[in-house]
Amino acid sequence: MVGDLASIKPVPGSSSGVGWGGAGPAGPAGPAGPAGPAGPGSLSSALRIGVMRLARRLRQERSGEFTLTQMSALATIDRRGPITLGQLADHERVQPPSMTRVVSHLVGAGLLSRTPSLDDRRQALVEVTPSGRALLTADRRRRDEWLTDRLQTMSPAEIEVLRAAVPLFERLASS
Repeated sequence: MVGDLASIKPVPGSSSGVGWGGAGPAGPAGPAGPAGPAGPGSLSSALRIGVMRLARRLRQERSGEFTLTQMSALATIDRRGPITLGQLADHERVQPPSMTRVVSHLVGAGLLSRTPSLDDRRQALVEVTPSGRALLTADRRRRDEWLTDRLQTMSPAEIEVLRAAVPLFERLASS
């Protein structure tokens, strides 16, 4: 499978610049790893660089009012539903005191609410408020619009490659 993916090249005239199997931005072998230009190392490097650049560009479309950590926590709570601070800290891979500060800021901004846990009154559950959900919706819409505009510059073949890659990216992200 890696050999098949390593041979994918952008459609001529595209702006992707990935060059997985040939010349690329890092030189004649592209961003090759130890396995060489057509090996799995080059695919790993090309994917890492491309995904990082796309993620960075999408982050630039976010609202500047809140930090990436705050927005990530808000989005996690929105997806998972009411959650304890400890569970949220584990999910976000941060220390509980850091998450307490993040959540306190979001509660103060009216984006989250805290309620005592019914199972353990010593714990609180945090939940997204309607204002928090509206902020997330607007943030997601802005980034989706930016990406939609960019996708419209691609050929139908490039769009199909991206469509086929979505489940693979999901599988990589969840492993």
